[in-house]
Order: sequence, then C-alpha cells, then structure tokens
Amino acid sequence: MFGMMIHKEELEEASSYITDVIYKEEELEDSPKIALTFDDGPHPYYTEQLLDGLKERGAKASFFVLGKQAQEYPDLIKRMQEEGHLVGNHTYSHIQLGQSNREAFKEELIKTSEVLTELTGEETQYVRPPYGSWDKSFETELMMFPVLWTVDPMDWCSDDVTSIVGRVTKKSRENSIILMHDEYKSSVTAALQIVDILQEQGYEFVTVDEILFD
Repeated sequence: MFGMMIHKEELEEASSYITDVIYKEEELEDSPKIALTFDDGPHPYYTEQLLDGLKERGAKASFFVLGKQAQEYPDLIKRMQEEGHLVGNHTYSHIQLGQSNREAFKEELIKTSEVLTELTGEETQYVRPPYGSWDKSFETELMMFPVLWTVDPMDWCSDDVTSIVGRVTKKSRENSIILMHDEYKSSVTAALQIVDILQEQGYEFVTVDEILFD
C-alpha cells in the first residue's frame, strides 16, 4: 500500500484551521453572561418592539408578566416563549405582599400561573415579587422561586434614555440581573442600547435561569 504524501503547506493550513476552531470555542465558553429582565408587561406596542430588537441582536431576556396583561395580549406571551425567552410570574394585578394579604397574594400567583400554563403549555417556576416582597414558604407550597435583581436603573421613574443606559452599563458585571420595564418607550429604547454596548464588551444575554442555576 502506498502512503499519501502531505505537503508542509497543507499541514500548516490544517493546523491553523484547528487552532482557530479551538480558540473560537473557548471564546464562546468564556463569554460572561448577563440577564436582562422586564416587569409589568406585556405592553401591546413596546413589548413587540422590544422582542423585534432582541431577535435582531440574538439576545435572550426574561419577562415577568402580569396575569391580567397576559390574558389581554396572549400572542405576545406565546411569541416570548417561541423565541426562547423566559416567561415568569409577576402576580395578576401587581399586588404587593403584606402582613394582612398573604392569601390574596398567593391566589394571584396561582391565577397567573394558570394563565401562563394555558398559553405556553409549561409550568411557571419563577416569580418576580412586586417590590421584592416575598414569603419563603411559598417556595415549598407552590414550588415557585423568587427572582430579584442586582442592577436597578429606576427606568420606571425616568424617561432619560442616556441616564438609564449609563446606570446599567456602569454597574453591570458578569452574572448581573438587570431590572427594567417593557411598558415604557424610553425603557425599550434604553434596553436595546444596553444590549448593543454590553454585547460589544463581550457579554452574552441569557435567560435568568442560566445565571441562577448554571
């Protein structure tokens, strides 16, 4: 049997290709992850605009929706799921948990989960409790887990896009969880600018469960 002769140039080219592939895989594995989360939606116009922008950028997000809004705009909930975003529970009417309304709060969580399960076909595990108020016993009672945040640009009380973007980009780090709202035009504009800036810095936008459990 005759052996095949490989020229030096071919060997160097193959070696270079293999090295490039290895480096590219390492770069993908080493990309710092960050989570963009949105409360209080979906909004009939701004949420759709946001989903369009995220899709164009290949970015994933997590949406903690109100049950009443989900019922009103079911197609947006379905689109969120179909495009790989996480859909979470933000109660039905944005009720805040207090000492005297535990059962009402629990009923809103259950009602919203039923709405979301009907729309997505999946159980909702993650909750963004309004104002961060939570009772840990719900975790065993309802098998729901709270998702809070590490970066809050207070976008709900400001329409200054430049200020919102600056607060987020200065404070964000690997595994940051950014709190925003998709019911305001300024928030959506700021969010897409934030994605552009942080992607340029090498961040990968993922759903919040990848931050919490990976």
